[in-house]
Amino acid sequence: MAELKEGDAEQLHQEDVDIKGGGVSDTLVPEERQLAEDDASSASSTVGKTEALAGDNDAKPSTTTSDRHISIQTKLEGLEVLTDLNGAGRKACPLCPEEKFKACYSHKLRRHLQNLHWKVYVEFEGQKMCICHLPCRQLRPSPSPNGDQAPGRLVAHYHCVVCSVTIARKTDMISHLKRHVNKGETEASYSGSSDVPFEEPAPSGQAYEIMKELGTNVQLMPNHTTPQKTDTYFNRKMKTNRQLVFCSLAVLAEERNPLESLDAFGATGIMGLQWAKHLRNAVKVTITDINEVCVKMIRENCNLNHIRVEGSRGSSRVPDGGAGDVDGVPIATVEVAKMDANVIMHLRSFDYIHLDPFGTAVNYLDSAFRNIRNLGIISVTSTDTGSLYSKSLNVTMRHYGSNIVRTEYYKELAARMVLATVARAAARCNKGIEVLLAVAVEHFVLVVVRVLRGPTQADESAKRIRQLIHCQWCEERVFLKQGSMVEENLYRQLPCNCHGSMPGKTAVELGPLWSGPLFNSGFLRRMLFAAVQHSMEDIQPLVKTLICESECTTLKSSVHGPTALTNQVECGVVIKVQKVEESGTTDHSGKRKTGDEPGNVVKKLKSDGSLEHPAFYYGIHRHSIRGMNMPKLNRFLQYLTEAGFRVSRTHFDPTGVRTDATLDQFKSVLTKYSVPTYTNTTATQNPEETVRAME
Repeated sequence: MAELKEGDAEQLHQEDVDIKGGGVSDTLVPEERQLAEDDASSASSTVGKTEALAGDNDAKPSTTTSDRHISIQTKLEGLEVLTDLNGAGRKACPLCPEEKFKACYSHKLRRHLQNLHWKVYVEFEGQKMCICHLPCRQLRPSPSPNGDQAPGRLVAHYHCVVCSVTIARKTDMISHLKRHVNKGETEASYSGSSDVPFEEPAPSGQAYEIMKELGTNVQLMPNHTTPQKTDTYFNRKMKTNRQLVFCSLAVLAEERNPLESLDAFGATGIMGLQWAKHLRNAVKVTITDINEVCVKMIRENCNLNHIRVEGSRGSSRVPDGGAGDVDGVPIATVEVAKMDANVIMHLRSFDYIHLDPFGTAVNYLDSAFRNIRNLGIISVTSTDTGSLYSKSLNVTMRHYGSNIVRTEYYKELAARMVLATVARAAARCNKGIEVLLAVAVEHFVLVVVRVLRGPTQADESAKRIRQLIHCQWCEERVFLKQGSMVEENLYRQLPCNCHGSMPGKTAVELGPLWSGPLFNSGFLRRMLFAAVQHSMEDIQPLVKTLICESECTTLKSSVHGPTALTNQVECGVVIKVQKVEESGTTDHSGKRKTGDEPGNVVKKLKSDGSLEHPAFYYGIHRHSIRGMNMPKLNRFLQYLTEAGFRVSRTHFDPTGVRTDATLDQFKSVLTKYSVPTYTNTTATQNPEETVRAME
């Protein structure tokens, strides 16, 4: 009998273990087996809660967990299923401890789940993360003055659907999910227990967002807008920069054909693909990047645009009847290389080099000027606005070796500082520069220079690097003359009298900066012709403003001059471009003629540039008179022109005026045509009305 009792006890114990462990005995009938499975699932969830209490709440759980947390649901009914609301009696909340929310009847519990937990959920890919009050997350206990350890306080929190970490605030959870998206982590850490099954990931060719710009398609990764989280960074706001660079390359392609161009920092390869797709055989494009992911993305984008990748057989998947190809032949050929920018510029020679790293480009200037061909072009894009716009002065001194302060003309100050750094790098390679374009808009500074070989050209460029004397009271400025290095002569070179009337040190020495012109009028006109030819309507107003700024004239006088024809909208474009083409483009052939000498070629290039424009500009609002209404900007430009000064608007500042007038002359014209804000109407009133108005 004792042996039978022991056998029965072991059998009952084994059945109890099977039920708690999730297994079901084969001796049970189907109805009993289903009840046992339900009990086992509830027991496993209870065990999971107990294990969560024992673990470290601040530590990130493992992403290999098989079950999601009960606070993550897809519908409100999912929360109601956690407890039997249709049954009788009082029921406890599945997301609140007993001491926080006592057991209540079904109607009250339903309102509690809907108004507290479900109302403040955070949604991610169809999954709702409800607020949880269970003891999954506790604040660390703070020691009391008596030395006793107080218990930890419970904190309401969310469970992340991706990594299962607990976060207290809703805004922090939203930011946490955005970081997952930027990293490309969009798949939940659980599997099998979701109400809505997850779809299988799309193929690699369709998993990315496809963006089209200037007729060129590129694939973008989900985190392409965050440079810290991705290698294939793409900025949609740099469209203006890409179009300006394209127009400058198109102008050079007219001078020499074919030419070799380099996009040193490919990323997605959008810029190099635009060159190859629109300029075709006139340009041999090379795209490089040091990152393997970027190189792979560039090759895929080449296939997407029916462009053959040089040196890789079978990599160009050109569909039948594709747009832009003839009989299945790729429209262009691009060389893609995984190589550091400094290395490839040291090894090979190019006619056109574009540098657009993330931040400053000072680390690549020496390599760019080492093997650039004579009369080639280098374009440099700098996005380190913190150091360029005098927000981080120590970084400015470290990168550019210049001392600057915040002024009203800070954008042009940044462009001249970058040009001074470029000129010094060229001079170290016995080369000079001719500035073709300097633009500072939005969050980047773009400079385009032509390279002139020879120590004579290098000396001429080095002479244009000077110090700037800036008055901190009236913001008058003038470049320091060569040989005037005595501190006492700084104030004498300024045309203002602030040193004698104001206390303390009024002038400060800035620089070194580029003191030469920032634009080449003939080159800009050919850029405008290229923008019209390739249907770039976005940058045409900007290029027209640059043309007027280079000549220091208004748009009206430039377009509606004596050479204007009937069509006044396009006459400024067509006539000026034709004149430039007749006199300039035939002189710049790809191969130098036998009768052309280097000195003659340089003279022809310099003939494209018009009269040198004045340096810097004045802000009309900065120098307005208190109590006076100043005239409209266009009317004020007309007044300055009638006074005999050269004047134009500037792209650096929408309210800036570039003129050769001094600050005193500028203010005198502004004062002459300003109207007082308040008129003497009170003097004509009756004395009683005046007293009443004063009261």
